[in-house]
Amino acid sequence: MSNLDLKPTPTTCGCEPHSGPVKELLTGRQVPLGESTEVRRLLPNLGRRMVGAWCFVDHYGPDDVEHRPGMMVPPHPHLGLQTVSWLHDGEILHRDSLGSLQTVRPYELGLMTSGRGISHAEQSPHAHPRILHGAQLWVALPDEHRGVAPAFEHHGALPTVTASGLDATVIMGTLDGATSPGTAYSPLVGADFKLREGAAHRLPLEPEFEYAVLAMSGSVDVDGVTVEPNSLLYLGCGRRELPLRARTDAGILLLGGVPFEEKIVMWWNFITRTGEEMKQAREDWQTGSLFGEVHGFDGDRLMAPELPPVPLKARGRVR
Repeated sequence: MSNLDLKPTPTTCGCEPHSGPVKELLTGRQVPLGESTEVRRLLPNLGRRMVGAWCFVDHYGPDDVEHRPGMMVPPHPHLGLQTVSWLHDGEILHRDSLGSLQTVRPYELGLMTSGRGISHAEQSPHAHPRILHGAQLWVALPDEHRGVAPAFEHHGALPTVTASGLDATVIMGTLDGATSPGTAYSPLVGADFKLREGAAHRLPLEPEFEYAVLAMSGSVDVDGVTVEPNSLLYLGCGRRELPLRARTDAGILLLGGVPFEEKIVMWWNFITRTGEEMKQAREDWQTGSLFGEVHGFDGDRLMAPELPPVPLKARGRVR
């Protein structure tokens, strides 16, 4: 999925060490996506730029798209990151410049590694389910891996963890001994939890990871803080477990990873290390080189917005 912001601001990211657990409740902002979809952008956020290597989180729906086109994101580029497509309801048709053509359905993993450059398009199929509800997430690639060959993976069956009133699907990384088949380039975890009203559990965590919880639906108390849709609770590091209690039937995403120590620049759909690299990436897309061509999409590709008038510099999170 693309960042369709017509005036994207450069995002400077890096590691901000924490001495222990924290509780920062962040709210999203409404951003239009394509012709008929609006998303809630939780990362990057004014108060938080990354959670481990997770650097971008959009939550959309549930939307009634029965008589609407649904998602319609034209061909656009990515560089230096992975995209994770995750659905609770609906279907998304993925096309990319490698020739991949794949319909992603609920609780299936669509994982695209852009590496040194790829382009793709995402749209609801012509005949699509009534409800569209999901999340799009990005993972920043470490410097040693950001030049890997582009790739697309689709995993229809993912490992699960179950307990009384709880069903978890491991999207990326490892949770409670269950490991996703999705390729990861840094220590991280992404997991989807379905909770029934009244369920109470203590999730096992890695103390060296920082974590955040995103509410997809319903209401959940996370270490005593109520988390509902359009909010993300940043939890910091140093936790070995996380108390959860479902106020209603609910769905949440748990995101975590080792704090990302590198300084990066994130602008539009690219992640680089310098402003000059960013300028070159934009030029490569505008001139039609490097990122390849997406075939089969009925429409024009997206053109890149203008670069900001200020120099783009890689910085850390410490202000």
